[in-house]
Amino acid sequence: MRTIMMAVFSLLLTFPAHAQDGAVADGDALLQQIDRNLNPETYESYRKLVNIEPDGRRREYVLFTVKKGIDKVASLFISPASEKGRSTLRLGDNMWLYMPGVGKPIRITSLQSLVGGVFNNSDILQLDYAAEYNVEKVEETGDGYLLHLKAKSRGVAYDRVRLWADREALLPTRIECLTEAEMLIKTIYFKEVKDFGGGIVRPSIIETDSPLYQGYRSVMIFAGIRERTLADEVFTQTFMPNLESLR
Repeated sequence: MRTIMMAVFSLLLTFPAHAQDGAVADGDALLQQIDRNLNPETYESYRKLVNIEPDGRRREYVLFTVKKGIDKVASLFISPASEKGRSTLRLGDNMWLYMPGVGKPIRITSLQSLVGGVFNNSDILQLDYAAEYNVEKVEETGDGYLLHLKAKSRGVAYDRVRLWADREALLPTRIECLTEAEMLIKTIYFKEVKDFGGGIVRPSIIETDSPLYQGYRSVMIFAGIRERTLADEVFTQTFMPNLESLR
């Protein structure tokens, strides 16, 4: 009898750990599905980035962007004229900026912002969330899910992220970006879901504000996005001056 009781007690001790592991695994699968609904794995897009200052002044940029897999992103500035021809490349946590007339690409960091405003380089050259974060916990809300994410490495822009997703569409509706101590850095809002064709139905507008930049807002407006097959060569430093050839 003692042997049987010990065996039962052992099972009771181990069950919560297995249940917790299963919940995290389900959360990771959920996050990967949200990534795919938000963006095809490999695509091209056109978008406008608008920085709005407290006095109402606006600065606008138009970017052509290509992405392959979960960790390769490149963007080309189309306007304004002062930025035209500049390009950026991200491979995992590593980022570069190419400027016409400069000998070679220069390193940039995720927390910098080439265009000013509330969006930083990591936001503009966004990878899959599943590439950068592990799911610590998933909560069910009235109309969806709340995913608590923890950065996989110190190279990620935000230590922690809280992601709210719509239950039916499995698309993000709001994201809070936090420090390790869970201090709010910025909030990102996903708005106006649009059918872009080719089975891509996703938010067409992404807005952000921050308690660190009172009165400032940044808005990302997607004009087009579609799946596209791209060679690995596109995502190299030597190709950065040639991104215009993909348009």
